[in-house]
Amino acid sequence: MSSLRLPIALMFVLLLAADGVGALAQTGADYKVLATNKTSTMEKELNEAAEAGFRFQHVMGGESAFGGSEVVVVMSSHEAGAGRFAYRLLATSRTSTMQRELQEASDAGFEYRGQTVFRSTFGGDEVVVILERDNDAEPHQYEYTLVATSRTSTLEKELKEAGAAGYEVVGMTVSKTAVGGDEVVAIARRLRP
Repeated sequence: MSSLRLPIALMFVLLLAADGVGALAQTGADYKVLATNKTSTMEKELNEAAEAGFRFQHVMGGESAFGGSEVVVVMSSHEAGAGRFAYRLLATSRTSTMQRELQEASDAGFEYRGQTVFRSTFGGDEVVVILERDNDAEPHQYEYTLVATSRTSTLEKELKEAGAAGYEVVGMTVSKTAVGGDEVVAIARRLRP
């Protein structure tokens, strides 16, 4: 009798899992893909999609099949409905500018959601950061710091220092800056005390 318990339990688990997959397939997610070669347009499109009930999922920048540089964002439908989320997009090739703008956005209730690198029409790469604000929730108050360096040993040292101060890395990209050449840009945050 005990030798039958495991196969019966396994069959029960598989039936429950199959039922869960079927329910997921019936409710399914709806996706929206945004793509533009202007970062200023992307923030507008993000907020228009949010008004239609979509929420940010992922961002990537790079060369498109049509030969230009684009920022591509995937958004998915959200059960909370239209207007719950708002977005801000930051784009700059200067680390000090990004840190200042990131902190200003955080002070306005926005949180880091993703980052990529985008080749601007004016030349050079820009780090693009997407921030989200949940209009129905109390915002977290974060302090942000950026670590930008071309040496992995320096990156590790500075991230260890940031970690010791309570910061957690939330994203990282490699970009080519106008001044510093190739550089790793890591963004870290901690809850404000």
